[in-house]
Amino acid sequence: MMPADRPVLQRVRATGRLSVKLSGDRTGLDRLYQEGAAKIRFPAPESDALEAILINTAGGLTGGDRVAWSIEAAAGTHLALTTQACEKIYRAGNGHAGVSVSLKAGMDARLAWLPQETILFDRSALVRKLDIDLEPGARALLLEATIFGRQAMGEHVSAATFHDRWRVCVDGRLVHAEDFRIGTDIAAQLARPAIAAGGQAVATVLMIADRAGDMLDPARAIIGDAGGASHWRVGTTGKLLARLVAEDGYALRARLVSLIRLLNGRAGLPKIWTS
Repeated sequence: MMPADRPVLQRVRATGRLSVKLSGDRTGLDRLYQEGAAKIRFPAPESDALEAILINTAGGLTGGDRVAWSIEAAAGTHLALTTQACEKIYRAGNGHAGVSVSLKAGMDARLAWLPQETILFDRSALVRKLDIDLEPGARALLLEATIFGRQAMGEHVSAATFHDRWRVCVDGRLVHAEDFRIGTDIAAQLARPAIAAGGQAVATVLMIADRAGDMLDPARAIIGDAGGASHWRVGTTGKLLARLVAEDGYALRARLVSLIRLLNGRAGLPKIWTS
């Protein structure tokens, strides 16, 4: 039983679902569903990709909050997804904030998942899950960037928990899986050379494309000594994986802007990244 004098706190429940299809030679909206704090908006296109901006109107997340996004891109479509702002994960009094993302792309579709950074505050708790299912010939560019406190705002994260889980399948075959866990003593863990060597901002970028290997050397030139990049083939699937570490969010974004412009081809950066 909850003590009578303890207030019942309202929790965020946000669900957004989007599917797109070809309309002539352009990518257009097929279905859209929004519930709770989840909203999806579409700026005027500046390329052949349809761009969607995902919005959490609650303005941040804390323990017990849940956000779920489900996206489907039909065969031959070109869809880019981003967020209106950095997602903020505040101190959790109880439980964790949960964000789940499900992405599906049909044959020869192009899908870019390019949210702005997630900012973790002291004593926050976040579990994030990213599940991607691609059909043969589909290409995907996936990004998640995380900042452990904004140094320019005087924020310091000493204790928090963070679990980031990725599963990427092509034609039903698992081609990429990772589980990144850190906490509760985040400050000490980030200081370790094998984790972040004192950096306060990290990012993972994954490109799934037949010729992803062609981007390896240019990607390494952009990343420099602030991380690394590698390329593999898993069966017939090309995979480029990049890790970036920076002293703060400003330095991380500077490299991410150049890297996304390189890897995302003519679509470049989402419009909101530069507005």
